[in-house]
Amino acid sequence: MIQGIIFTIVLATGIFFFGKSIRRIRRNIFLGKPLDRSDNSSQRWMTMIRVALGQSKMTVRPVAAFFHLIVYAGFIIINIEVLEIMIDGIFGTHRILSFMGGFYDFLIGSFEILAVLVIIACIVFLARRNILKLKRFWSKEMTSWPRSDANIILITEIILMSLFLTMNACDYLLQQSGAAHYIKAGSFPVSSSLSNLFIGMPDSTLIFIERLCWWAHIIGILAFMNYLPFSKHFHILMAFPNTYYSNLNPKGRLTNLESVTNEVKLMMDPSLPPPPPSDAPMRFGARDVRDLSWKQLMDAYTCTECGRCTSVCPANITGKLLSPRKIMMDTRDRLDEVGKNIDKFGMDHDDNKALLNDYISPEELWACTTCNACTEACPVNIDPLSIIIDMRRYLVMEQSQAPAELNGMFTKIENNQAPWQFSPADRLNWKNED
Repeated sequence: MIQGIIFTIVLATGIFFFGKSIRRIRRNIFLGKPLDRSDNSSQRWMTMIRVALGQSKMTVRPVAAFFHLIVYAGFIIINIEVLEIMIDGIFGTHRILSFMGGFYDFLIGSFEILAVLVIIACIVFLARRNILKLKRFWSKEMTSWPRSDANIILITEIILMSLFLTMNACDYLLQQSGAAHYIKAGSFPVSSSLSNLFIGMPDSTLIFIERLCWWAHIIGILAFMNYLPFSKHFHILMAFPNTYYSNLNPKGRLTNLESVTNEVKLMMDPSLPPPPPSDAPMRFGARDVRDLSWKQLMDAYTCTECGRCTSVCPANITGKLLSPRKIMMDTRDRLDEVGKNIDKFGMDHDDNKALLNDYISPEELWACTTCNACTEACPVNIDPLSIIIDMRRYLVMEQSQAPAELNGMFTKIENNQAPWQFSPADRLNWKNED
């Protein structure tokens, strides 16, 4: 009974702090501008199932896709076992789902095999990052914290799986010895061999080790859950809503700025009612995170920092400053900073900083070729290009800071309705005659 009370308190505390983090992130995301992504619900569901659940875009790199699928399946499937731990912890039972008989044996056996595969996959990923040192994991934006974040998660998963197998090994021996409370249930294809390490120990020692691993396993999962919102691995959860709200328009189609469209309509028809007055100044494009849409901010929290976008970016490949991954990481870091300022000083606090210049430089933005390779490569449908375009719009329309070549083109389009230095009256002269 005491154990059940302690477990319930620990569980409730973990869920409370996780919920608090989720509310903070939700608040930060909705600091962004409104955007309607409620259309084509059936297509959106299919996109989410295919991309997030089916991981269809991971297969471009088959080796990484295979091992990622193992870790992904481990995370999803082994959580069924966590459900049993939670029920046992609250009610003081042991292997309460064992009433399922042979199916329960199949589940526990599958979990054990999957746990070993997860350990192997995590070791492979650790080797790729720290021994092989793949280039995309060691770019300039991958400073000590992003690299450590990935290692922390991988090592944590290895520890959690090892605790699970050790717990089962002791449980297996206790079942064989007929210890009270340890009913015979489950199949242990891996931990039955692992139990050889513990043969000869008294039941009291085995119970201590089993309970220690049981508590460490569930507390580790709760700690892991509360670490996710502060980690790039939050994409485990965010991938699903982010792919559901994907941009379904053809890649490369640019949206019109509503503020510009309204001004043009008023110029063409002055009888139209003007837009309602607003305390916030009208802004063309994006200077800071509050000028972006909520979906663009959701993209930032979904970023896996895998670097696939940067590895296919032609600007980055040719040595230019642009890294689409850095664009997303900077957006998330700035959004977190704005959120902390709101918590401390209130919603209207201005820290005299902005995403543009303080985090992302104009040189990075103008290096983009708008080829959409980054968006195509992203395994969870993040769109760095949309942020780049909106920040470019601000540079051009608010600050008149465009490269000289573009300023010349803008002038010609304004005067000649074409990017060439020819009068509109001479337009027919451009036509090739047969």
